[in-house]
Amino acid sequence: MNHRNGFNPLSRTTAHRRAMSRNMVTSLFRYERITTTKSKALEVRKSAEKLITRAKEDTVHNRREAAKFIADEKILNKLFTEIAPRMKERNGGYTRVLKLGYRQGDAADVVILELVDYKLDTEAKEEKKPAKKSTDSEAPKTKKTTSKAKAEGSSEAKTTAKKSTTKKAAEKKEAPASK
Repeated sequence: MNHRNGFNPLSRTTAHRRAMSRNMVTSLFRYERITTTKSKALEVRKSAEKLITRAKEDTVHNRREAAKFIADEKILNKLFTEIAPRMKERNGGYTRVLKLGYRQGDAADVVILELVDYKLDTEAKEEKKPAKKSTDSEAPKTKKTTSKAKAEGSSEAKTTAKKSTTKKAAEKKEAPASK
Protein backbone atom coordinates (compact mmCIF):
# COMPACT_ATOMS: atom_id res chain seq x y z
CA MET A 1 0.00 0.00 0.00
CA ASN A 2 1.08 3.55 -0.71
CA HIS A 3 -0.52 5.29 2.25
CA ARG A 4 1.09 8.57 3.25
CA ASN A 5 4.00 8.14 0.89
CA GLY A 6 4.95 11.80 0.60
CA PHE A 7 7.34 11.80 -2.31
CA ASN A 8 8.84 9.79 -5.13
CA PRO A 9 12.50 8.98 -4.36
CA LEU A 10 13.19 8.66 -8.11
CA SER A 11 15.66 5.79 -7.48
CA ARG A 12 18.26 8.23 -6.21
CA THR A 13 20.08 8.86 -2.98
CA THR A 14 18.90 11.72 -0.81
CA ALA A 15 21.81 13.99 -1.73
CA HIS A 16 21.44 13.29 -5.45
CA ARG A 17 17.69 13.83 -5.34
CA ARG A 18 18.03 17.09 -3.40
CA ALA A 19 20.71 18.45 -5.75
CA MET A 20 18.70 17.48 -8.83
CA SER A 21 15.57 19.10 -7.44
CA ARG A 22 17.41 22.34 -6.66
CA ASN A 23 18.96 22.45 -10.12
CA MET A 24 15.66 21.78 -11.86
CA VAL A 25 13.78 24.39 -9.83
CA THR A 26 16.51 26.93 -10.59
CA SER A 27 16.28 26.07 -14.30
CA LEU A 28 12.49 26.37 -14.17
CA PHE A 29 12.72 29.87 -12.72
CA ARG A 30 15.53 30.84 -15.11
CA TYR A 31 13.88 29.68 -18.36
CA GLU A 32 10.28 29.48 -17.09
CA ARG A 33 9.91 26.27 -19.09
CA ILE A 34 11.84 22.99 -18.89
CA THR A 35 11.54 19.59 -20.55
CA THR A 36 11.93 16.57 -18.30
CA THR A 37 10.35 13.25 -17.40
CA LYS A 38 6.90 13.15 -15.87
CA SER A 39 7.98 11.77 -12.48
CA LYS A 40 10.72 14.40 -12.08
CA ALA A 41 8.35 17.18 -13.13
CA LEU A 42 5.75 16.17 -10.57
CA GLU A 43 8.37 16.22 -7.81
CA VAL A 44 9.95 19.51 -8.92
CA ARG A 45 6.57 21.18 -9.20
CA LYS A 46 5.94 20.66 -5.46
CA SER A 47 9.12 22.54 -4.51
CA ALA A 48 8.62 25.25 -7.13
CA GLU A 49 5.07 26.02 -6.07
CA LYS A 50 6.05 26.26 -2.40
CA LEU A 51 8.84 28.68 -3.30
CA ILE A 52 6.54 30.86 -5.40
CA THR A 53 4.01 30.99 -2.55
CA ARG A 54 6.78 32.03 -0.17
CA ALA A 55 8.11 34.63 -2.64
CA LYS A 56 4.74 36.41 -2.85
CA GLU A 57 5.61 38.13 0.40
CA ASP A 58 9.03 39.73 -0.03
CA THR A 59 10.59 39.64 3.42
CA VAL A 60 14.13 38.97 4.56
CA HIS A 61 13.02 35.73 6.19
CA ASN A 62 11.35 34.48 3.02
CA ARG A 63 14.36 35.41 0.92
CA ARG A 64 16.66 33.48 3.26
CA GLU A 65 14.37 30.45 3.25
CA ALA A 66 14.25 30.49 -0.56
CA ALA A 67 18.02 31.01 -0.71
CA LYS A 68 18.44 27.69 1.10
CA PHE A 69 16.97 26.07 -2.00
CA ILE A 70 18.12 28.40 -4.82
CA ALA A 71 21.85 29.09 -4.84
CA ASP A 72 21.91 31.57 -7.75
CA GLU A 73 21.32 35.12 -6.53
CA LYS A 74 20.08 36.37 -9.92
CA ILE A 75 17.44 33.67 -10.09
CA LEU A 76 16.45 34.29 -6.47
CA ASN A 77 16.02 37.98 -7.26
CA LYS A 78 14.02 37.12 -10.38
CA LEU A 79 11.73 34.92 -8.29
CA PHE A 80 10.95 37.70 -5.84
CA THR A 81 10.83 40.65 -8.27
CA GLU A 82 9.35 39.17 -11.48
CA ILE A 83 7.75 35.76 -11.02
CA ALA A 84 6.00 36.14 -7.65
CA PRO A 85 4.36 39.51 -8.47
CA ARG A 86 2.90 37.98 -11.65
CA MET A 87 1.36 35.22 -9.52
CA LYS A 88 0.03 37.58 -6.84
CA GLU A 89 -3.64 36.98 -7.71
CA ARG A 90 -3.32 33.18 -7.90
CA ASN A 91 -3.93 30.98 -4.89
CA GLY A 92 -1.90 28.10 -6.25
CA GLY A 93 -1.37 26.14 -9.43
CA TYR A 94 1.54 28.22 -10.65
CA THR A 95 2.90 25.51 -12.95
CA ARG A 96 1.49 23.31 -15.68
CA VAL A 97 2.62 19.98 -17.08
CA LEU A 98 2.23 19.42 -20.83
CA LYS A 99 2.74 15.89 -22.14
CA LEU A 100 5.06 15.46 -25.12
CA GLY A 101 5.10 11.70 -25.55
CA TYR A 102 7.65 8.99 -24.93
CA ARG A 103 11.42 9.27 -25.15
CA GLN A 104 12.84 6.98 -27.81
CA GLY A 105 15.73 5.54 -25.80
CA ASP A 106 13.93 4.31 -22.69
CA ALA A 107 10.24 5.05 -23.40
CA ALA A 108 10.02 7.46 -20.44
CA ASP A 109 7.11 9.91 -20.36
CA VAL A 110 8.52 13.28 -21.43
CA VAL A 111 6.72 16.46 -20.39
CA ILE A 112 7.17 20.21 -20.38
CA LEU A 113 6.98 21.84 -16.96
CA GLU A 114 6.27 25.54 -17.30
CA LEU A 115 4.94 28.47 -15.36
CA VAL A 116 1.27 29.09 -16.06
CA ASP A 117 1.76 32.61 -17.44
CA TYR A 118 4.62 31.56 -19.74
CA LYS A 119 4.28 33.05 -23.23
CA LEU A 120 6.25 31.98 -26.28
CA ASP A 121 8.19 34.73 -28.04
CA THR A 122 6.80 33.73 -31.44
CA GLU A 123 6.23 37.30 -32.63
CA ALA A 124 9.82 38.33 -31.97
CA LYS A 125 11.14 35.18 -33.65
CA GLU A 126 8.87 35.68 -36.67
CA GLU A 127 10.13 39.24 -37.09
CA LYS A 128 13.75 38.12 -36.87
CA LYS A 129 13.42 35.17 -39.24
CA PRO A 130 12.28 37.08 -42.34
CA ALA A 131 15.07 39.61 -41.88
CA LYS A 132 17.63 36.83 -41.68
CA LYS A 133 16.08 35.00 -44.61
CA SER A 134 16.22 38.04 -46.84
CA THR A 135 19.94 38.58 -46.20
CA ASP A 136 20.82 34.90 -46.20
CA SER A 137 18.67 34.00 -49.17
CA GLU A 138 20.21 36.68 -51.42
CA ALA A 139 23.70 35.25 -51.17
CA PRO A 140 22.73 31.66 -52.04
CA LYS A 141 20.61 32.90 -54.95
CA THR A 142 23.63 34.51 -56.52
CA LYS A 143 25.61 31.36 -55.92
CA LYS A 144 22.85 29.28 -57.43
CA THR A 145 22.52 31.54 -60.41
CA THR A 146 26.25 31.48 -61.02
CA SER A 147 26.37 27.74 -60.58
CA LYS A 148 23.31 27.41 -62.83
CA ALA A 149 24.95 29.64 -65.39
CA LYS A 150 28.10 27.56 -65.24
CA ALA A 151 26.06 24.40 -65.51
CA GLU A 152 24.06 25.82 -68.41
CA GLY A 153 27.24 27.09 -70.05
CA SER A 154 28.92 23.75 -69.65
CA SER A 155 25.82 21.94 -70.89
CA GLU A 156 25.65 24.30 -73.87
CA ALA A 157 29.29 23.62 -74.55
CA LYS A 158 28.62 19.90 -74.32
CA THR A 159 25.62 20.09 -76.65
CA THR A 160 27.56 22.14 -79.21
CA ALA A 161 30.45 19.71 -78.94
CA LYS A 162 28.06 16.80 -79.45
CA LYS A 163 26.49 18.53 -82.45
CA SER A 164 29.86 19.20 -84.02
CA THR A 165 31.00 15.62 -83.47
CA THR A 166 27.79 14.27 -84.96
CA LYS A 167 28.16 16.60 -87.96
CA LYS A 168 31.75 15.45 -88.46
CA ALA A 169 30.70 11.82 -88.20
CA ALA A 170 27.91 12.41 -90.69
CA GLU A 171 30.32 14.16 -93.09
CA LYS A 172 32.76 11.24 -92.80
CA LYS A 173 29.99 8.78 -93.59
CA GLU A 174 28.86 10.86 -96.54
CA ALA A 175 32.42 11.42 -97.86
CA PRO A 176 33.18 7.72 -98.48
CA ALA A 177 29.76 7.24 -100.02
CA SER A 178 30.39 10.07 -102.52
CA LYS A 179 33.73 8.60 -103.63
